[in-house]
Amino acid sequence: MERFLRPLLIGSEIYRGSTYGPKHPLAIPRVSTTLDLIRALGWLDEDRYIDSPMASVEELQRFHDPDYLAALRRAEASQEVPAEDRERFGIGANGNPVYREVFRRPATSAGGVMLAARLTARDGGAIHVPGGGTHHGQRARASGFCYVNDAVLGLLTWLDEGLERVLYLDIDAHHGDGVEMAFAEEPRVTTLSIHEAGRWPFTGGTHLSPHALNLAVPQGFNDSEMRVLLQGVVLPLIERLRPEAIMLQCGADALEEDPLARLSLSNNAHAEFVGAVCRAAPRFLMLGGGGYNPWTVARCWARNWGVLNGHAIPDRLPPAAEAVLRGLTFNRAAGRNPPEHWSTTLADAPREGLVRPEISAMAGLPSPLGAVA
Repeated sequence: MERFLRPLLIGSEIYRGSTYGPKHPLAIPRVSTTLDLIRALGWLDEDRYIDSPMASVEELQRFHDPDYLAALRRAEASQEVPAEDRERFGIGANGNPVYREVFRRPATSAGGVMLAARLTARDGGAIHVPGGGTHHGQRARASGFCYVNDAVLGLLTWLDEGLERVLYLDIDAHHGDGVEMAFAEEPRVTTLSIHEAGRWPFTGGTHLSPHALNLAVPQGFNDSEMRVLLQGVVLPLIERLRPEAIMLQCGADALEEDPLARLSLSNNAHAEFVGAVCRAAPRFLMLGGGGYNPWTVARCWARNWGVLNGHAIPDRLPPAAEAVLRGLTFNRAAGRNPPEHWSTTLADAPREGLVRPEISAMAGLPSPLGAVA
């Protein structure tokens, strides 16, 4: 299919300058930097870029509670939250602040993912929506920096379009709890989440069931261990399920430099995962997700777009791309003196290592193993 050979990218300028507040982990630019980096690499023909629509209230109600959406719109309009709404809906509490675009920004993410689902349902193909991936959002409550669950809405769109076998994959450092719960009783959707054990939201212990698979990995999870799970669990699942569509949430917080997790992947693991699954079904959606180091997020998501398009990764970034990354700031210790390679390269150094017994057990392999090539 033409769209399969020429992936599309859905983005928006609403993310540029949008922030959850100066001290919040999402004070950093992520989607805007990713788009700037992709363009600076010369990897985006403008006829393959779609400006994301903002989902309507009616579209959001396909999953979300009307009273919750009304409270979210009130919060954006007034820039404050009554105590009753804060308690009932989690808006303005627990890391989910009121900010300038607190309704419009998540509604735009949802609109982009739902549009991508409609386009692929009809024509097949692959679409990248880096603003998507808000996998913690609940039906009537903000959770984990997520106000609207765009992944759920995209999956529901596929079902509404008549698809019968859909696979959701999640490689964010945090368990994709909102998506799993939304489809707990829906046999047409299978969810698989690979995430750090014992980290918020403290759900998703290792469990394999017919439609919800969780692989809770230990701290220090490395590229070799991800490859074992990709080859031993993910690809066999795809072969067995033969999905009509795959959605991949590519949270970049499992990378070693991320401040909110303790996993040790390089972006090579992301690239290998994307390359292995992006053509394993007639329809493929690639979302963003977590990630709280602006350099590593942008480099990872831009590289994933490159993989989707078959681009060669340069040993050193061209000057325009380097300038995008050198223009970033980060108000954490790592940002005061960022390593040179964060601004000059796209590919990380590999982080191979020992495959620990618990990882081998998840994949049903003999243990222990060395690095898996």
